Amino acid sequence: MTLGKNKRVPKKKGKSRKIVDPFTRKEWFDLKAPKTFKVTNIGKTPVNKTQGNKHSSDALKGRVFESSLGDLNQNEDAQYAKFKLRVDDVQGKNCLTNFHAMSFTSDKLKSLVRKWQSLIEGNLLVNTSDGYTLRLFCIAFTKKRQNQIKKTSYAQSSKVRQIRKKMFEVVTREVASGNLKELIAKLIPNAIGKEIEKECHGIYPLKDVYVSKVKIVKAPKLDGFGFQELHGESSADAGSAVKRA
Repeated sequence: MTLGKNKRVPKKKGKSRKIVDPFTRKEWFDLKAPKTFKVTNIGKTPVNKTQGNKHSSDALKGRVFESSLGDLNQNEDAQYAKFKLRVDDVQGKNCLTNFHAMSFTSDKLKSLVRKWQSLIEGNLLVNTSDGYTLRLFCIAFTKKRQNQIKKTSYAQSSKVRQIRKKMFEVVTREVASGNLKELIAKLIPNAIGKEIEKECHGIYPLKDVYVSKVKIVKAPKLDGFGFQELHGESSADAGSAVKRA
């Protein structure tokens, strides 16, 4: 007798398991971006409803969402910059997010790399005034001098070292002098890249200078007052002055 299923044996009859839609157990929360961006409502996220000791807010904290700068600032020319926002607090039905990372799209980076020019890259760790430790990645390209006839614009290795040193000095000065909120305000218009290009002009002319990537290496403990200020919630009416009797 060959091994296998016996087709003559009838199948066991039983009640079929009822299929329940998993989304009936979920509720939706709004995602709020910091007030540094023009658009604060960036979407919604589902989470299981609170059951017993399992709170929905605990499952939401730590979630990371990605959105382009073009959507956050309503600027189509800035679609190449991707911002990651992390949920740090939940208030009611709102998930308050904070900056987590920033990077460029691969097509933007590939469009910058061309022949007959030098690519200068560098990264360093910088501490902000409010206790964040960040790693910033910078990118720059050489360009032709004014009235240059030569086809190529390659920089000597000594010039590259000088540019990288100056690049680190500018980044350290711009980041360490302010908090995380001020850094985001500088990243949106590429203020740090423009400052690097300006100060390195005497060494070698540069173009397409950007802070292409930012990562949080170490973050301080959540400060309730500072976090509310980041979302513009600390501007409540403090009351009127009371006259002395």
